[in-house]
Amino acid sequence: MIGWRFKNYLPGEGDETDFEKLLKLFQELLTHTSGNVGEALSWLTELDRQYELTNDDYSMADFIQELIDKNFIKPGDGPGNPPYIPTAKMEGELRQKALKDIFGDIKKTKRGNHSTRYSGRGDERTSERRPFEFGDALDKLAVSESLRNAQINHGIGEFKLTHDDLEVFETHYQAQMSTVLMIDISHSMILYGEDRITPAKKVAMALSEYITTRFPKDTLDIIVFGNDAWEVQIKDLPYLQVGPYHTNTVAGLELAMDILRRRRNPNKQIFMITDGKPTCIKRGNRYIKNSAGLDRTIVNRTLNLAARLRKLAIPVTTFMIARDPWLVQFVQTFTETNGGKAYYSGLQGLGDFVFRDYKNNKKKR
Repeated sequence: MIGWRFKNYLPGEGDETDFEKLLKLFQELLTHTSGNVGEALSWLTELDRQYELTNDDYSMADFIQELIDKNFIKPGDGPGNPPYIPTAKMEGELRQKALKDIFGDIKKTKRGNHSTRYSGRGDERTSERRPFEFGDALDKLAVSESLRNAQINHGIGEFKLTHDDLEVFETHYQAQMSTVLMIDISHSMILYGEDRITPAKKVAMALSEYITTRFPKDTLDIIVFGNDAWEVQIKDLPYLQVGPYHTNTVAGLELAMDILRRRRNPNKQIFMITDGKPTCIKRGNRYIKNSAGLDRTIVNRTLNLAARLRKLAIPVTTFMIARDPWLVQFVQTFTETNGGKAYYSGLQGLGDFVFRDYKNNKKKR
């Protein structure tokens, strides 16, 4: 008999294994410790003492050995280095975990470019048809309609299929996007008893995994900025750390602009995750720093650069991890000057904001 069969619930049946439960905690701690395996294991051991995460059948030693056996961690190279370091497999797992945690509502879809409202070469078929043109892909051929046209035009007795009989399905034009993600690593990202860099790293890892897996033809460049700005690789995201830096927003935007100029793509954008005002610029070899309030010289340089980016049709979407009214006012002025977008968010909603804007900010030029 077909139907539902009920039975008593047995704790642990069908649940995660001990290793899987500990792995999730370990990955979270590894992100907080910027990839320091030893420190993450120390924290996990302390949690084990308090909450009895392990038992007589599966100990912390078993968990560490399984991490090694499954190639999540490996011994450090040479004396003076950490005993264990994350592997490339672990780095990929961290990005996938961040993607699931932050963009959990993403459904599986085709790999390819971004659909637009324009018709043209693409993968997403529409109900519209048009005459076949030289260069059209044969997999877009409307077979039934083409055969019908041949029958109408030539009859059944002398049936033949000519170029003029062929029709193809129209497809949506699919655009590519070049994105630069800027991450603030100034000292204020860990001030005031609040860890802001870890959520920023999670968003960056999730966004990088989202773009590289869902939109492989897009480009993503990642920049960190403090007193200066420099590029980092996707694999380096879990290891980002805050430094004793001021916030040189100008340096980050200038580097982002230089990167996007080299991209042969009309669709360009900048995402900037920050928690504070610009407090630093560089003139020659000399830094001008001012942490008190909004320095007019620094602010004017930042706004001038926002205007230059607008002329280059490069919108800046700012994700502000702060609610101070005077900071909000600065971001509003910056956004109006650039013509971009701004979101003022607590740390919990940051990932959803990034996801929405990345999906929507696509256009064909």
